[in-house]
Amino acid sequence: MIQRTDASAQPRTWEVGALCRAVADSLEARFNPVAVRGEISGFMRAASGHCYFSLKDPGGQLRCAMFRRAAGLLGFQPRDGELVEVSGRIGVYEPRGELQLVVESLRRAGQGALFEQFLRLKAKLEAEGLFEAGRKRPLPVFPRAIGIVTSLQAAALHDVVTCLRRRAPHVQVLIAPAAVQGAQAPGELVEALRALYARAADGQIDAILLVRGGGSIEDLWAFNDERLARTIVESPVPLASGVGHETDFTIADFCADVRAPTPTAAAELVAQPQLAWLEGLDHAQRRLRDALSRRLDRAGQRVDQAAARLGRPSARTSAQHLLLQDRSHRLRAALTHRLTRATHSLERLQLRLAAADPRLMLRKGYALLTDEAGRPLTGIDQLRAGQRITAALADGEADAVVSRTRPTATP
Repeated sequence: MIQRTDASAQPRTWEVGALCRAVADSLEARFNPVAVRGEISGFMRAASGHCYFSLKDPGGQLRCAMFRRAAGLLGFQPRDGELVEVSGRIGVYEPRGELQLVVESLRRAGQGALFEQFLRLKAKLEAEGLFEAGRKRPLPVFPRAIGIVTSLQAAALHDVVTCLRRRAPHVQVLIAPAAVQGAQAPGELVEALRALYARAADGQIDAILLVRGGGSIEDLWAFNDERLARTIVESPVPLASGVGHETDFTIADFCADVRAPTPTAAAELVAQPQLAWLEGLDHAQRRLRDALSRRLDRAGQRVDQAAARLGRPSARTSAQHLLLQDRSHRLRAALTHRLTRATHSLERLQLRLAAADPRLMLRKGYALLTDEAGRPLTGIDQLRAGQRITAALADGEADAVVSRTRPTATP
């Protein structure tokens, strides 16, 4: 049977823009606000500050726009391939007739639950007083030895050791390796700290650095462990935390005596350069000399005023004048003697500090040998054939390989 199509049953003819607006209104009423989970693809931040990207999964792909106001609230840099959760409003971008999600907030998938765990643990430990400023200690001004807890494969270790060698080559460095990421990391960090605590109890370590490079909240999660937090608080010596970048915060940062924004900054805080100490001695010497000079000037002025009050010369005033002159000379001599002794004392301190510079020995033909981890080599039992070592000379460093070892014959 053939049916006739009545002209009145023909579909409505739309203007393109009007149809796009009608579809957008339908989407607004049916779906918004909407939350979507997917993988970032083609992320791009325009010069205006707006961000554009796609969300995709095996079943489809959706164009997204995140305007500058919302993008400015991001706490991390989104990357292609990253699994995220976004919330916003879905609609139609009328100039191209494309479905588009205007993103109002974006976070890594699962980050919300982790952040809630972080806040709960932070509140618990803060209530117990683990973050109290009154229990925290300043870092030692002139440490003899520093312990470092981090991974041997971490770039942070190289940055910290390089900084310490440059600023304070005379300071001994002890490394306690531990994983800094993964399920086993909290336990290894606790064991490494306790190993250094035993050395610190014997006076072998003056400060400890707990360091790790930057990463996502998941990468840094080992430093939000409760057992690690309580272990940090038990440190017998000042402990500095340098975990992640300046914008990263972990529970370890709140428990440490000092929080540094980066691993390198932690090394700089605990190792003042030798030049600063020498300049400090020079400054103290100048201040002492100026103070003694001012005192001599004031004493001389008082002598002059006393002489002026004596009036016309007479036998008695002449004797008093001679007495005053004698005391003036004695006072000047005593102050000059004190100034000389203080100057010599400062010079001796300066010479002792300069003599501690290991580069003096290097200029005499000696070399400082270290293994690949930067530990000093002091005995033949620390070497083996084929081992790679570094020799620090007066004007640079040289890499070498041990061919064989020969112990010194005992008489």
